[in-house]
Amino acid sequence: MAEHRHKRETAARSKPRAAAIAAPFALVATAAVVTVGVAASDPHPGSLLADDSASISGSFDRDASVSRSTLDSRADRRELQAAVNRNAKRTATMLAVRRADTRLWTTAPLNLWAAPGDAAEQIGELAEGKRVLVTGRKADDRTEVVVDGKPLWVTAGYISEDKPLAAAAGLSMQSCPDPSVESGLTQAAVYVYRSVCHAFPQITSYGGWDNHGEHSSGKALDIMTSDVSLGNAIAEFLQQHASELNLYDILWRQRIWTPERAGEGWRGMPSRGSATANHYDHVHVAVN
Repeated sequence: MAEHRHKRETAARSKPRAAAIAAPFALVATAAVVTVGVAASDPHPGSLLADDSASISGSFDRDASVSRSTLDSRADRRELQAAVNRNAKRTATMLAVRRADTRLWTTAPLNLWAAPGDAAEQIGELAEGKRVLVTGRKADDRTEVVVDGKPLWVTAGYISEDKPLAAAAGLSMQSCPDPSVESGLTQAAVYVYRSVCHAFPQITSYGGWDNHGEHSSGKALDIMTSDVSLGNAIAEFLQQHASELNLYDILWRQRIWTPERAGEGWRGMPSRGSATANHYDHVHVAVN
């Protein structure tokens, strides 16, 4: 009897145990079926984790599933926004090029880049001492310039309002015996002074900065001589190098010569009342 009861009790207890074991498997199977069904309905199953925070916590919300039309709509919006951004960038660039009105000098040989980023393609080079149109836009340590009507980029810090002080053939940037003449002069005017000083060492007197006329800007120099032949030679020297020296005008013996109207030669000037005022005792030269 004891053995019979033992068997009966064992059998009685086996039912709940079997149910307890089967329940998790049933739950897993049910979850698997649900998961397969969701995966089959979503062509991008990875998006469910990205978009549905409930799945991360282990709970499932049937309303959170992402349909193909929803994903396509989002992709379309992203593509449209990207196109709008590209068009806005092109428009801004075109406006910058159209409005550019400032020309600066390159102070070193510069690479030309298609864009400001480090991965930009190199398009070409700009030589030192070239005047280039700039838009005023800067990015990633580069400055936008306009070359042949195209927006390109150069390394910032190597363009300047002043022409580089690199002497062309026949000119000089070596120091002169009287450095005091350079006080108050712009770099371009110093270039003229040093070039004339070395080309015509017989000239020992110069007029530099003072508070009248073109001299007050530091852009003018008086080369003192009353010798007509010597003055003519100096004026001719300056005319020959007008471009390299970036000259604005030359005044000599009551006449004026300017690069912009070089085809007209020397033009007469009205009398100002004295030999000095009429530039009979010095050649006056000014730079831009």
